[in-house]
Amino acid sequence: MKYPNGKQFTSALEKKKSTINHGSRGMSLENEINQSNQYYLSRGIAVVHKKPTPIQIVNVDYPKRSAAIIKEAYFKKASTTDYNGIYLGRYIDFDAKETKQLNSFPLNNFHQHQIKHMQQCYDLGGICFTIIKFTKTDEVYVLNFPDLFKYWKRKEENGKKSISKSEIEHNGYKIKYNLNPLIPYLEAVKTIIDHTNI
Repeated sequence: MKYPNGKQFTSALEKKKSTINHGSRGMSLENEINQSNQYYLSRGIAVVHKKPTPIQIVNVDYPKRSAAIIKEAYFKKASTTDYNGIYLGRYIDFDAKETKQLNSFPLNNFHQHQIKHMQQCYDLGGICFTIIKFTKTDEVYVLNFPDLFKYWKRKEENGKKSISKSEIEHNGYKIKYNLNPLIPYLEAVKTIIDHTNI
């Protein structure tokens, strides 16, 4: 519908939908997850935090007494996954990955030690998964670790070096952007927990 002056009429509901679907554009997946985790924490739903990356500081500059600038630092050891915490009484551990690819997710986004870490957590009853974002289309999926491991193993056996988007759509859980939390990924995690026999 248009106004008499020719301008397009947009209802409040349409404006709200637009905000929900596109309000996160330009925000990194990490920031979106951090914002969602803050919401979950403030409501007592889950405690999930980003793991700090262990670094060894080598050189520090003190331009002021109250401020220090790190000039040189090195990673102490290879990091494992991005996030861990507790939800519904279960330990959860996951990584967040973004890709600019339209039709596949390259497995070189993962390192062997990350897969090994998730395998160890999963073997002890942890709920492990990855959150994958296709940045060009703003689509987000949760992929359970057993499915990720299946594709990783295929790659290790000289198979495909990526997961096709259709495979992610078939095996993963698509997450629709929301107002609060921005990425309601725990809905998918609850489904994973409900289908876990441990």
